[in-house]
Amino acid sequence: MPGILFTHGYFLQDDAKEQQIMRPYPPLGMLYVSAWLTKHGLENRVFDTTFSAMEKLQEEILSSRPEFLCMYVNLMTRVNIVRILHWMREQMPETVLIVGGPEVRYHAEQLLDHGAGYVVVGEGEQTCLELIQELHQGKEPLQVSGLIFRTADGTIHRSGERDKIKDLDELPLPARDKIDLRLYLDAWKQRHGMNAVSVNTMRGCPYSCKWCSRAVYGMSYRRRSVTHVVDELLHIKKTWAPDTLWFVDDVFTVSHKWLAAFCEEVTGREAVIPYECITRADRMNEEVIRMLKASGCFRVWIGAESGSQKVIDLMDRRVEVEQVRNMIQLARQHGLEAGTFIMLGYPGETEADIEETIRHLQLSHPDHYTITVAYPIKGTELYAEVEPHFLNAPDWSTTSDRQQDFARTYSRKFYDHAVRYVVNKVETSRTKGFRSVKHRFKAAAAKSMMAISK
Repeated sequence: MPGILFTHGYFLQDDAKEQQIMRPYPPLGMLYVSAWLTKHGLENRVFDTTFSAMEKLQEEILSSRPEFLCMYVNLMTRVNIVRILHWMREQMPETVLIVGGPEVRYHAEQLLDHGAGYVVVGEGEQTCLELIQELHQGKEPLQVSGLIFRTADGTIHRSGERDKIKDLDELPLPARDKIDLRLYLDAWKQRHGMNAVSVNTMRGCPYSCKWCSRAVYGMSYRRRSVTHVVDELLHIKKTWAPDTLWFVDDVFTVSHKWLAAFCEEVTGREAVIPYECITRADRMNEEVIRMLKASGCFRVWIGAESGSQKVIDLMDRRVEVEQVRNMIQLARQHGLEAGTFIMLGYPGETEADIEETIRHLQLSHPDHYTITVAYPIKGTELYAEVEPHFLNAPDWSTTSDRQQDFARTYSRKFYDHAVRYVVNKVETSRTKGFRSVKHRFKAAAAKSMMAISK
């Protein structure tokens, strides 16, 4: 039996922003692959780095000396994974290094150059299983689909796309038992007074937002059966009894038929756990909101990205800003908390569009909102559009796509000040007395810096 170790290279202690937010989640994708290997007779271990340190991971690797080291790579962990690859090539060159996850498809050659042996693209379960089986038997995995690697003569071999798993009920539950989930629950509880467990009911997204990566699941939409999901909720409830759930699906209410069946089964089997989810305004109506609430939803995040219809159309969001506004208000009227996402600095956005976003937030009055500055993720339509207008060339091995800047309507610093301007302008209308005056002053200061930074 080969020695197989999974890890992911995310260290909470190195993430100052997340330490402030303190909403860590374990890497479900990696835990699904681990569980799939176990289901098919390949025992494996998981070293969860979230609450650990690089030195502890290195000690574990040196102690266990795995034949295969499988690493999950995303936008946040790429730099650490490159460090691990370099270290492994120096310390344990005999170990087979396998990488997968959302960051690998469009960076495969760089990962191979930095020491990876095999890049698993797309869904990783079956590809990882077949790859390890072939290598353990001493074969070169030329016929294993879903792989990119260098052959003995140094050429890059791409084995083609793997067919997506049609029936997601074939998947075992993610291997949460291989990590200390209590560390996550306790971290949440200490900071927020309640904790959460993440759950995935679907794979893929049928929508075409230009900034969103589809590197793993493409534009497919596949969903686990309601019974399979509720079985998992009952297991979670019995094993960990969390205060809440976070459904990580891109559009939780994409299928109203599925949602109705879920509402009926989760209540009928007494599996309700308060949860929050993400959806789109065009996949909501009053009946959907009623089903969400009845099935345990306490907070729904409704994507908007902008209060300007012009910018939403540039993003190919295919939704009306007025519809977003109405659904935020309707959700709140029915007793749900409503959250929304805002993105500033999208190509073509002007100062007038930012003012429209402020107006949108003031009118819709969500309970929560987050604001980010747009950045291009390789492989997306946004990346292709702005690549000719890149302003810098950050070192791939020591930075992420967040550091890639491009020519926008205004400077990058302008948008940093714009974030503060939007927040304080909106909070001016949401607070009273001295707090409102304080926000008004901060908004004016940010506005002045925006003018200077244009």
